[in-house]
Amino acid sequence: MKWNHFKSKLLLKYTFSYIAIFLIPLIILTVFIYQSAVQTLRSEIEQTNVNQMTQAKTVIDERMKELQDMASRIAYDEKLTSYWVHHPYYSREAIGALAKYKATSSIINELFLFFRGDEKIYSAQGLENLDVFNGRYTFHNWNKTDLIHDLNTMSFPMMRPAEKVDQGDRGQQSMLAYLVPITPNNPTPHGTVMFLINESNLTDLIESILSDYHGMTYIFDNNGQVLAANHQGETITATDVNALFRLEPGTHSLSLNNEPHSVVSVKSDAGWTYVTAMPSSQFFSRIVHIQTIIVLVFSLVVVMGTILAIILARKQYHPISDLMEFVRLKTVTDTPTSSNELEWIKKTLHDYSQRVDLQEPYARNHILQLLLKHGHTEEFTTEFKETLGIRFNRSHYFVVCMGWEAHAFPMEDNPDRRPVMQLMNEVELPELSAHMYGVELPQPNRLALIVGFDTETGHDARLQALMESIVEALRKMVTEQTGLSPAIGAGTRYSHSEQLNQSYIEASTAFEASMLNGEGSTTFFNKLSGTQDCSFWVPKDVLLKLVQSLKQGSYDVAVQMVSTALNNLKAEKPAVPLLRCICFDILNTMLKTASELGIHHVVNEIPRVTNFDSLEDLEKKLGGLAADICAQVEAKTETEESSLIEQITAFIDENFTDYDLSLGTISSKYSISSSYFSRSFKEKMGINFSQYIWKKRMDEVIRQLLHTADPLKDIITRVGYLDTPNFIRKFKKEMGCTPGQYRKMHSQNGASVPPDDEDEEYTG
Repeated sequence: MKWNHFKSKLLLKYTFSYIAIFLIPLIILTVFIYQSAVQTLRSEIEQTNVNQMTQAKTVIDERMKELQDMASRIAYDEKLTSYWVHHPYYSREAIGALAKYKATSSIINELFLFFRGDEKIYSAQGLENLDVFNGRYTFHNWNKTDLIHDLNTMSFPMMRPAEKVDQGDRGQQSMLAYLVPITPNNPTPHGTVMFLINESNLTDLIESILSDYHGMTYIFDNNGQVLAANHQGETITATDVNALFRLEPGTHSLSLNNEPHSVVSVKSDAGWTYVTAMPSSQFFSRIVHIQTIIVLVFSLVVVMGTILAIILARKQYHPISDLMEFVRLKTVTDTPTSSNELEWIKKTLHDYSQRVDLQEPYARNHILQLLLKHGHTEEFTTEFKETLGIRFNRSHYFVVCMGWEAHAFPMEDNPDRRPVMQLMNEVELPELSAHMYGVELPQPNRLALIVGFDTETGHDARLQALMESIVEALRKMVTEQTGLSPAIGAGTRYSHSEQLNQSYIEASTAFEASMLNGEGSTTFFNKLSGTQDCSFWVPKDVLLKLVQSLKQGSYDVAVQMVSTALNNLKAEKPAVPLLRCICFDILNTMLKTASELGIHHVVNEIPRVTNFDSLEDLEKKLGGLAADICAQVEAKTETEESSLIEQITAFIDENFTDYDLSLGTISSKYSISSSYFSRSFKEKMGINFSQYIWKKRMDEVIRQLLHTADPLKDIITRVGYLDTPNFIRKFKKEMGCTPGQYRKMHSQNGASVPPDDEDEEYTG
């Protein structure tokens, strides 16, 4: 039965691969061409806009210079002197002269001449009083006082930003006011020329130069104020406007109103900044024809490339199809279990090979474990050991045990652990003439290494130094691979491989000592057996502070004392038996303290705490035990505090009418400090002791006022107050009335108030 090509994932894979090989360069090339075309056109458009903006800037700057020149001519014009203007006969000629000056500029709306200290202002329309002028031209942001002040004091040319100006019957217009003092550059000018310019005169001038432009236009002064603007119906925030002013001259891309814009900025010599902002969508609309051409060409090439890819894929798949038919003839399975033909062929061809070598790693590790356990190698033939890759042809052998604490590799099949086993499977150190085989031990996070090495001399010091070099090289290799420094124990060296079991036992013993010394330590059995005991014990002050911190529930201090005690042990490095005795002494101190505190359940933690592999592990477990004891102490303390406050509150409720009831008496009765009681009472009750007593006594006074006819003085005395007038004042301050008035307002059936109530209130 032929394989269905239409169902072949491999054929589809080849097809898609050819399409990808074809499309990826095509897409990159298309994007590059498109970007280049767009960038070129964009650069041309932006450069054109820059040139046009520069031209607009030049024109406006020239207009502003013309206005300054006009002001200078006015300053020196004999017909426009103060005498001539004020003369009843020649004033008409002066006004005519102003009209001629106004006619020479195409951007000004009106021209005014003002002589400082004068009450009148002159224009081409005639002269008028300042009050009349302010009635005819009302500025929204420039009041009359400021206007007159600026006309009289302005010492340098100033352009005011465009603002709405109410011109009476002529309606409102957005205008700029340009004030030029005359005579120019004179420290004491005698007058001011004011030009009123329609904002549209400037913005329309820019847009006429930019021709086909539909964006925002701004003119800023050197302080960042907007002198004139044309938004074209689009508004932006003040922050965006400020960002436009801060732009360097040139072209920029900004996001305004969350929409990309192309911005052109130029600066004039006078310090003004001219900015135009055009939506990027407007820019891309100009190159839509380029997009259309590129898309059409790209689509055509994709179609042709896809057809070519299908043809090439079928040609490449043809020999694989023939090979698959051949493999199917050699197998029992009629239908492939995999939809990928190459994978199915590979699986079929490797089935037999896998049956042979699948068990080889496990068999090799098992044989090496038997060697470590029993030490006999003669029962395994040379051919068998050669098959497994095991050779014992070195002059000396010893065993190294290596491992990590449980937290280093928390999972049995941790992905970080596999590379270590693979790395240590078989290691060659040619510089040390050493060869070793790794053996994965049954215990988690542990492995053994059978190390064989050759040396020309049999001197013990030389051999020991060589062993230490080999072990150190192993440590560096493992640390570089895992980032964790293992604990290492090394057995004694032997000349025959039959004694590997003895070296293994020695290495295991040394490894336990290394684990107690902490990660990263190395112990040689021959050195371990020669270690001398030391008469070291935990300092008494450390134990005393530990006991005291536990009694007070101070977890931080308790943990610090445990750490100090164990750090002393690490520094002294006592023998393992003595080390365990000392550690049990610390544990016994903590358990004894817990028992004295009445915390008995921690005894159940003894099996868990005593089962430690290293001082770090012991420190962690003792820290957990300290946390448990401290938590119990804190809980017990809180319970006792709560119970004590409840007792005191009950005592106060029973004795609040006692004259002598105070913080001092209660503190003395319950053997606690006044400040501690005051703080604890407020935390529990929400109010302080004095407020609580006053509230209790107030409630009792009100109760007796409403339900008894006893005199007020007797009631106040019974609740614990001897100073009746003072109580009445405090009562009135809180309730808004005196006790007698309160009794009158709330007495039943309009009962009369006892006479002495009135007397007491008067005396109060």
